[in-house]
Amino acid sequence: MKSVSNYIGLLILFLALISCKNEEKKITAKKETQPNIIYVYVDQMSANMMSNAGNAYLKTPALDYIAKNGIRFTRAYTTNPVCSPARVSLMTGRFPGYFKDDKGNEIRENRGSMKIPTVSQEVKNTTIAYYLKKANYELYFGGKEHLPESLTPDALGFNKFSDDERGELVNKAADIIKKKYKNPYFMVVSLINPHDICYMALRKKATSKNDAVLLKRAKVELAALDEAMKIPEGVSEEEFYANHCPPLPKNYEPQIDEPRAVKRLINDRPFRKNARAHFTDNDWKHHRYAYHRLTEVMDKEVQVLLDAIKNSGQEENTLIIFSSDHGDMSASHRMEHKSTLYEESANVPFMAMWKGHIPKGQVNEMDLISNGLDLLPTVCDYANIEGVSDARGKSLRPLFESKEVSWRETLGVESEIGKMVVDKYGLKYTRYDVDGIEEQLLNLKQDPFETTHFTNDAEFKDDLARLRQIYHTEWFK
Repeated sequence: MKSVSNYIGLLILFLALISCKNEEKKITAKKETQPNIIYVYVDQMSANMMSNAGNAYLKTPALDYIAKNGIRFTRAYTTNPVCSPARVSLMTGRFPGYFKDDKGNEIRENRGSMKIPTVSQEVKNTTIAYYLKKANYELYFGGKEHLPESLTPDALGFNKFSDDERGELVNKAADIIKKKYKNPYFMVVSLINPHDICYMALRKKATSKNDAVLLKRAKVELAALDEAMKIPEGVSEEEFYANHCPPLPKNYEPQIDEPRAVKRLINDRPFRKNARAHFTDNDWKHHRYAYHRLTEVMDKEVQVLLDAIKNSGQEENTLIIFSSDHGDMSASHRMEHKSTLYEESANVPFMAMWKGHIPKGQVNEMDLISNGLDLLPTVCDYANIEGVSDARGKSLRPLFESKEVSWRETLGVESEIGKMVVDKYGLKYTRYDVDGIEEQLLNLKQDPFETTHFTNDAEFKDDLARLRQIYHTEWFK
């Protein structure tokens, strides 16, 4: 009996060892899996412009599906809340301000960003394309670029599959998704909407030569805007503004002690100045209504991508990441467009989904995310290659997969009119610099709509000094 007992014991031990080895192989195989990665990058969408974020004035079933089956971050920020600088970060993983234009000026806005000369070899060897090619990924890019010549998809080695920014783009992306590939792929789908909302204020006061040229070229954009602005059939104007439009925001009025820099931003463009001075309450409501409808247009386009992934059987082999280059003020502080450091402009949506790998239904309301700094190290992590550009960028993989990780406590953001540092407690230090130096300390917990500031409040004296020092030593030396 003793020998039989020994035999059984040895057998159990042997089976246990085999089981452990098999489990180890599974874990290793899972770790070494290189998923297809699709980055859906939209234009001018604020973080709250999704029904999954609690916005009851629109329906975004495609984006809700990503959130339901993955993770949504509420504290994600752009590196700079305007198109071209943010897109420079997408490609390079660096702040736009790292680069200089052809006159040696720090990159802060669209015009300067488009004049970045040939980038250094160091930058070329640390772009998102460079790393993913090293990891044997096929690279695809479709849609809006708005990048300087040295950082275009073509220059970096992407296969540019569509110049369209709307329905044709997602249909061509769907065709690529449906094919079978020997190597994994990384695809950027760069959609334009809800950016068409820009033209509502612009066409009312396009007095400058550049604005007139923009309008002349914007036939498709204006048609999309007109469709989004249509009052539903059978609805009177009175009923439309009372019951169909989103209400005016809680921060509809300009901020108390509004910085000179913000006033200057508004007054530098006639259409912005006109909107603040002359838009009626109903004009602003109509603006918000159209902004929501254009976001729904984009959501339908994202649905085409999700359907293609699901129907091709690739959903469990595809990491989907969704974000925006910046937001829109959408009547907050009686402003439209972007470029400010207010939350509506700088706080962007950021979600990720990979079935079987990222736990579903997560909402991360604490951790500070930079889509411009963090995307590169994140996709490299999933591609099983280390990618470092700006060392302050961090792989989001541990957060995606709900693992314990030490995370940043502050985050920097640049803009045309100044720079800011926000911390994990909701405090926000802003330093404006285009009309003299102006400092503000905001508190997003006590005043989430940034209606005032706490710069001179004795209670926050130490916080002001702390964030001022962090601004100068950690983010903007």
